[in-house]
Amino acid sequence: MRLLIATANAHKVGEIREILAGFPVELCDLRDFPAVDAPDETGLTYAENALLKARFYSQHTGLAALSDDSGLEVDALDGAPGLYSARFGGHDMPHSQKILRVLELLDQQPDRPRTARFRCCCALVDPASGQVLTEEAVCEGSIARNPDGDGGFGYDPIFLVDGHRTMAELSSAEKHAISHRGKALRGLLGQIYPHLSTTLT
Repeated sequence: MRLLIATANAHKVGEIREILAGFPVELCDLRDFPAVDAPDETGLTYAENALLKARFYSQHTGLAALSDDSGLEVDALDGAPGLYSARFGGHDMPHSQKILRVLELLDQQPDRPRTARFRCCCALVDPASGQVLTEEAVCEGSIARNPDGDGGFGYDPIFLVDGHRTMAELSSAEKHAISHRGKALRGLLGQIYPHLSTTLT
């Protein structure tokens, strides 16, 4: 099966390739289709945005398209930045500044718990078979007082997964085993290859 990784985020492309390495799929990405512009993400849920992107790129390339939409949900911030995690503070704000903004907002509410989660919904649209699949998963954790770790990307440096290590301090293998994206991708491909769904967790 040939799958187009339907994201322009190079970090996500790399993670998806690593997570799906054990599945019998041939992966390509948007670098092979530079003339196709990204669609506006107008969905009101992670699933709507993931499906919107998968359908768009599938229609424009004729390939089965795999996309995801994900975000960081902080309980003390009423679930923010959530669906707007990538746009939090503006598209042009670097993630280092987005991270500091989250920490500043939490510092204003010192008595509230710092519990949080990463949520991801993956979608696959295959024009050849007509398949439309989705899978959602979460990774529970909390927000650290300060950023730490050089791995991962996005909000990983402030997301504590075991009480003392951030997502950015984990190895790639450790991260993929527990992450929202790892769980969602394995669940999604497990719908197509059920005999692999338990061996690759």
